[in-house]
Amino acid sequence: MLQLDGVSVLVLVEGVSDEVALETLAARRGRDLAAEGVSVVSIGGAQAIGKVLGMVQASGRDVRLAGLCDAAEELGFRRALERAGLGWELTRERMEGLGFYVCEQDLEDELIRALGAGVVQEVLARNGSLSSFRTFQKQPQWRGRPVESQLRRFFGSSAGKIKYARPLVEALDLAHVPRPLDGVLAHV
Repeated sequence: MLQLDGVSVLVLVEGVSDEVALETLAARRGRDLAAEGVSVVSIGGAQAIGKVLGMVQASGRDVRLAGLCDAAEELGFRRALERAGLGWELTRERMEGLGFYVCEQDLEDELIRALGAGVVQEVLARNGSLSSFRTFQKQPQWRGRPVESQLRRFFGSSAGKIKYARPLVEALDLAHVPRPLDGVLAHV
């Protein structure tokens, strides 16, 4: 059930890693989202966006919306926003005007590019996973691929995205935050 009591802004994100990343970045910037009436909600996958938008509208509450999705899910988000009457003929730019930002390819890709592969591997080392990553790199299907692709796939495991969202955002230089994360927080 969607909890809207005390919420003036609802940020809809695909998964828990996105939620953790946005909340961590806000805290690093000295923002207390809950005190501001901002709630970041993992909707359990991009396919749920239409249902969640419908629930918000059915609640009758005056809640501003924002969100974050992966590039592969952009079309689904766009269509759901249009069906909910929040815009028409939406482009990525128009979606951003509504507060909905798209990660190229996904959150992990954005963070890897912002940090660089070296810093990401330092984060893995600090968290005891560098040896696991080195083992992963030796798998035949991943040998010889760019380290950024290897890292993205390594984080793509079910636990990796959630486990590393916080430490990767904590490692960011606040002057070089990925545009989608910056955009959503600036909107709210």
